[in-house]
Amino acid sequence: MTTGKAPALQDIEEARRRLKGVARVTPVYTSETFSRLAGREVHLKAENLQRTGAFKIRGAFNRIATLTDAERRAGVVAASAGNHGQAVAWAAREAGASVLIFMPEDTPMAKIEATRNYGAEVKLGGEGFDEALAAAVDSTLGTDATFIHAFEDERVIAGQGTIGLELAEQLPQLDTVVVPIGGGGLAAGIGLALREVRPKVRMLGVQAAACAPFSGSREHAFTIAEGIAVKQPGELTSAILEDVLDDVVTVTDEEISQAIVLLLERAKLVVEGAGAAPVAALLAGKVDGTGPVAALLSGGNIDPTLLISVMRHGLTLAGRYLVVRTRLADRPGELIKLLSLVAEERANVVSVEHHREGMDVPVTESEVELTLATRDQEHCAALLEAMRGWGYSVERLQ
Repeated sequence: MTTGKAPALQDIEEARRRLKGVARVTPVYTSETFSRLAGREVHLKAENLQRTGAFKIRGAFNRIATLTDAERRAGVVAASAGNHGQAVAWAAREAGASVLIFMPEDTPMAKIEATRNYGAEVKLGGEGFDEALAAAVDSTLGTDATFIHAFEDERVIAGQGTIGLELAEQLPQLDTVVVPIGGGGLAAGIGLALREVRPKVRMLGVQAAACAPFSGSREHAFTIAEGIAVKQPGELTSAILEDVLDDVVTVTDEEISQAIVLLLERAKLVVEGAGAAPVAALLAGKVDGTGPVAALLSGGNIDPTLLISVMRHGLTLAGRYLVVRTRLADRPGELIKLLSLVAEERANVVSVEHHREGMDVPVTESEVELTLATRDQEHCAALLEAMRGWGYSVERLQ
């Protein structure tokens, strides 16, 4: 557990030596697309490609590597929204220690199953990370098990700080780094490293608007960025961030979802909500400055069902999907006529729902709902205008 002392540069360098051959030196991609959209040079630090799918392996392995033989035999316990649990499970397995992970009830199944596959026992409970944390701490009472905190631990923070050392070497001209903030361990570690080796680099933290305690918000609502949905930040991390952060901004789930879609479509990178938050802040114009900026993609462990929903929503907002409702005369050939007219406008039919019963429509009519694949918003507008010109009353659905 923490001593309440911030790690020094020497501690981060020692963590880097421990992590050699364990944590990957993740690539940095320069993105022409995101640079154009943000109006400045944008680099993507791809920790979503890290072992276990997120940066967390750095801190977890660094902490577990320092356990004594007796501590390994007694096992370890952790609380996690998903990524820390996977990292602790993997590192404990490599160290030959048993591991018990507490996760919130709504943790994505992809993260739960991955944690179990690394050999951990997983217990679900509570609505969020803070409830899981309380249960994990309680479970260690009266035992010799070691509790591995997700962020309130100087060795975990030192492990995360190795990203700062990598950024300093990979991007010597870096002006700003944008980092997601949950409990604050990631930003604290990177900030401590950069303040020593690149003191002029600006540090910007990003939180989900639905759960942003570092921004002074008391709102704690559901967010697709569950990896940074921490109600109560750590005392140690808060003290560090007061010194190393230049600013904190928030992004909405809508902005995060758009960033996820663009990262997948343009950069070919699968990124979870928390990991997409820095890009969301850039695209929303919330990052000051004009110099080269690095957005840290902290993880890629997004649940497939959520990814499908986000992609469909994002493509709809971009005009790539159009959902419309209209009415037809209830006689043979009317549906074929409508679909033929839609085809003339070069829209592809994804699905058709044809309702005669249970709808508030005249007995001589039926209601049709079409999901169409379109090119963009301009194409959507042209198609809607054409349908109205053909005499159909059209309602666009969101």
